[in-house]
Order: sequence, then structure tokens, then C-alpha cells
Amino acid sequence: MKVLIVSDSHGRTSYLEWVINKVGHIDAFVHLGDFEGQEEYIRSLVTCDTYIVSGNNDYFTDVEREKIVTLGTYRVLLTHGHRYHVNYGTDYLLETALENGFDIVMYGHTHIPSVEYRRETYLVNPGSISLPRQDGRTPSYMIMEIDRRGEICFNINYCKYN
Repeated sequence: MKVLIVSDSHGRTSYLEWVINKVGHIDAFVHLGDFEGQEEYIRSLVTCDTYIVSGNNDYFTDVEREKIVTLGTYRVLLTHGHRYHVNYGTDYLLETALENGFDIVMYGHTHIPSVEYRRETYLVNPGSISLPRQDGRTPSYMIMEIDRRGEICFNINYCKYN
């Protein structure tokens, strides 16, 4: 199973189009918020299972703030992250995951990509596809792959748009 994970596109759909074309076939697509009114267009870009949650800049939307999904055999919480104060660390997010039996928490908001594995829980952030904040300020997205044995792998990908 191949899952494309993005966050913080901030209305810049050309960046999403570029990444979707580059990545090719995916089994699921996740957008972790701050799409700024482009949710229907984003849904139209892919033909696979699509999961979108709203962020702190997604005003006037009916998109859920959080979503619980199953990917492979993994129980996953999707959230933008701002309600968990992720700018100050992921401890609160981890405690929420442990209390609720999540194997993975996917979040955005910080615009900085990361993969943490703490207390048998993955906390993953694809960074921002349009407004990165990490050193080098290169836009990023994440690919999650689950192999036939159920083993999981997260890859942070950086891109320069043409």
C-alpha cells in the first residue's frame, strides 16, 4: 500500500498537481489541513481513497478537524496539529495517541517534516508542500508504504518545482 501525505498547501494547488504527477500510482491520499478552500479541487486530483482534515487557516469549511482511519492494519489519527500545540513539541500528541490506541498520528501545522517513533507510536509530519520552514526551505511531502508483511516505511521527499 502506498499513501501520499501532504500538508499546508495554502491554496497552491499547482504544487499538489506537480507532486501527484511525480509520485504516480497511490492507494490513498492524505491532506493534513490548511488547504484554504481548495478541498473539492484537491479531491478531484486523485482517484483513490482520500482523507482530508481542516487546519487553522481553513475557514468556512465542513471538513472535519480530525479523522480516524485504518491504513493496512494501523489505526491512524489525522489532525492538523495546532490544537495539540505541536509548535512546542509532540508530547501532548503522543499522550493522546497512547490514550486512544493509535499506532500512527499524522499532523501538519509546523511546516517542518519529521518522523518520530516513540513508545511504539509513529508521529509523522510531511512538512509543507508550499511554504516550508525547515533549514533550506525546500517544499516536502511524505510517502508511507506498507509491504505485504505489514511492515511500514515513511519517506520524506523534497522537491524543487519547475
